[in-house]
Amino acid sequence: MPVDVPGVRGVLSPDLSDLMQGDEGAVIASVETYALAVPLTRPIADSTAAVDHWTVPVVEVRTRDGRVGTGISGVHTASELLCTVIDDYYAPSLLGASSEDILGTWNRLYWLPTHWIGRAGAVHMALAMVDIALWDLAAQRAGVPLWRLLGGTPEPVEAYNTDGGWLNFSQDELIRDLSSLLDRGWRRVKIKVGKPDWREDARRVRAVRAALGDDITLMCDANQRWDLSTANRIMPVLEETQMDWVEEPLHADDLDGHVTLQGSTSLDIAAGESIYNYQQFSGFIHHGAIRVVQADATRVGGVTEWLQVAAQASARGLRVAPHAGDMTQLHQHLVGTGLSPMAPLIEFIPWTQDAYVERSVVREGYLERPQAPGASTAIAPDARRNWQIRGVGAVRRT
Repeated sequence: MPVDVPGVRGVLSPDLSDLMQGDEGAVIASVETYALAVPLTRPIADSTAAVDHWTVPVVEVRTRDGRVGTGISGVHTASELLCTVIDDYYAPSLLGASSEDILGTWNRLYWLPTHWIGRAGAVHMALAMVDIALWDLAAQRAGVPLWRLLGGTPEPVEAYNTDGGWLNFSQDELIRDLSSLLDRGWRRVKIKVGKPDWREDARRVRAVRAALGDDITLMCDANQRWDLSTANRIMPVLEETQMDWVEEPLHADDLDGHVTLQGSTSLDIAAGESIYNYQQFSGFIHHGAIRVVQADATRVGGVTEWLQVAAQASARGLRVAPHAGDMTQLHQHLVGTGLSPMAPLIEFIPWTQDAYVERSVVREGYLERPQAPGASTAIAPDARRNWQIRGVGAVRRT
């Protein structure tokens, strides 16, 4: 007799229904959410925000065999919104379902009524957290790190450092911090731009290039603070200082502006941390609006959608260099897992290293592949004891 499956169009035979259920031990028994406020060693600022901590929303998906898959995100604020979406809307659809049905779960959650209030932002980021947890479980069940499950190679991945170039630093502090990164083996660094007067950005960029020398790869990030007119004014300076890329120069939804700007400069335009789905990325890629695709698995719908975006970008010969809203923990598994003419590159920011059981390892500017089974997202017990935010999150069980 045919079986109706909620969220799946059509009718499935009993045999297919059994296949979707999968291993009895992989059935989801509980879903727990919480959030950590991880303190920074110093306050930092870009052109949009100033923070003294980084907030890590967490979901732990526990299966009947006792395994726990951990999904994470990274936000400036409002972690309770992501947790509430999971607690009140996603958990009822997860409990009793198979954690092995990753794509089916993605589609089922995406098309819940929450779709109509959040194809981007908090609702979609909550979906990403669940998806990451399921991939973490899949790698654990396979007994391999996620990068190996996805077909990646064990070679170290070149990284660039963002943590020395903040906008709240004076020019002298900026140069001193970046120079200290070079002393520790970094050869690629990124600085923030987006001052109220673009001329101040120009002075800072020129001073940094003069101090660091021509053999250091330098990127800059405006965090969407320029309009097209301002971007056009400063672009000759950025070309003069040989920026590797110019990140988020314009509003993230301004496709036409990105197309115009990318067509007017020899520099690569980068974007992606504020683009939330593969359909929107398709538009930017198809129209030649960017040359560096910075898809973030915590902003798009997790590993599942990130892989879709990365495949599109690689097929067009574009660079894939993910934004690290997760502070590198997950993305160290994702980069370099698909065919691409470009060498993999990953952003490194060390803020939340102490929050995880398995820390990222970087030597001389190269990130070493993790070796433990899973996605490196498991939270350290001390981190939860010390930094969990009161009143955020819940536990849902069958």
